[in-house]
Amino acid sequence: MINRTLVRAVLTSVALAAGALLASCNSDEISLANNAKANQPVSAKLVAEMAAKNMDLQSPMLVRLFKQEAELEVWKQDRTGRFALLKTYPICRWSGDLGPKVREGDRQAPEGFYAISPSQMNPQSAYYLSFNTGYPNAYDRSLGHTGSELMVHGDCSSRGCYAMTDEQIAEIYSLGRESFFGGQKSFQFQAYPFKMTPVNMAKHRNNPNMPFWKMIKEGYDHFEVTKQEPKVDFCEKKYVFDAVKSPDAKRDPVFEASAKCPAYVIPDEVADAVRERQREEEAETAKLVAKGTPVARMNTGIDGGMNRVFAARIPDGNTGLSDGGSGQGLQLAFSQQRAPGTIPAGVNPPRGQVTSPDEPLLASTASTPPATRVASAAPSSSQSDEGFFSSLARKVGLGNATADTTATAAPAPTAPSAKPKPSRPDGSIPKTAAATKPDIKTDTKQAAARPPLKPTVTDSAAAPAVAAPAAGNSLVAGAQPIVSTNSFDSRFSATK
Repeated sequence: MINRTLVRAVLTSVALAAGALLASCNSDEISLANNAKANQPVSAKLVAEMAAKNMDLQSPMLVRLFKQEAELEVWKQDRTGRFALLKTYPICRWSGDLGPKVREGDRQAPEGFYAISPSQMNPQSAYYLSFNTGYPNAYDRSLGHTGSELMVHGDCSSRGCYAMTDEQIAEIYSLGRESFFGGQKSFQFQAYPFKMTPVNMAKHRNNPNMPFWKMIKEGYDHFEVTKQEPKVDFCEKKYVFDAVKSPDAKRDPVFEASAKCPAYVIPDEVADAVRERQREEEAETAKLVAKGTPVARMNTGIDGGMNRVFAARIPDGNTGLSDGGSGQGLQLAFSQQRAPGTIPAGVNPPRGQVTSPDEPLLASTASTPPATRVASAAPSSSQSDEGFFSSLARKVGLGNATADTTATAAPAPTAPSAKPKPSRPDGSIPKTAAATKPDIKTDTKQAAARPPLKPTVTDSAAAPAVAAPAAGNSLVAGAQPIVSTNSFDSRFSATK
């Protein structure tokens, strides 16, 4: 009798504890635990690629993105502790111009260095899946730059974001998820106007954004010579990379974006390698300028770009501000390539190249560069909304982070048509136009159900991966430890 009473008491306690646990979970958490989109496994083909490149599924990752090339790169840390390129994804659509985001509503996609924590992953995105870039960072805020809800997401539709196909973002999302479960607290997101090569620096030498681009190129060079995620700090309204305390200092330097820089040093092996790389590239850039390398033309009436593999599959498609072409040549060159994912029927490609007739082809030392955009002084507002990943991060000790949860981007003007059709803010036609939808979609609410992905498409069409760098480089320092893995299913065994 006593034993039965004890058993009943224990069972009652367990039931109450389980009830309390469920009560503490919000609807987003429960939805994620049963969300097929967010729980898709990494494809067997990509897992095999990782194994071939000496990588683990749950090792740390890093993302680099280039507007002009319309490419997103996913890098993974291999077993030597260095990062190597895993896969390159063509970008389906990005909006704005080359250059950083300055103010809310300017349709600019951000450029710079950002940290993506678990709380910034959005399984309930209105654009299939997404992650928040974290704009504005401390540097952006120190200049009064504003903006919110700047995402990397699916649906191939952008109004200041980087848009992939649904199949692409599903794979990128799953790679980030696995890295978090492997112990990575956040992965670095590096966004550039173009690959920071001597040719591109020479072409864009008269661009008013060049001082900013040279500043973030410092971080680009740090990564190139070390193949390590550069440590990013801010002071005196500028970026600082891989700073450590000076030998005679007793504690680490404290950085504040708007304050004077503290005393710090950059490790000699990194500083020397970066200095040598920059010396060689600056000399090459000077030669290109001396040879008369044309300055990149000013483009007007174009909103962003699109990778040519997507533009080739759209009637009258154009790459806009991205590298590529237009018209029949583009169609013939890339029409045989399989598109890396499903392109929505109503996708809105960039307009054709419209060049300024007064823009000189060659640089002139007496020319005055065009005026830069003026930043809004109003500080950005954000809310913290703890979703499942945020809660998971806190529970397993990965740290906390918040993501912006409001968006008020201005819609782009669209050409009049004889028959009005419902459209998104960026001018594209929704996939299902039968029901009336709000004019502006936010990326933090439950999206309408979509058909499941076709995993065979996801595996098909990434650009060829670059060979991993040699493991013998002696510059490896401070590599992130590769921790023991933990299966994704075991994380949710209690809720299944």
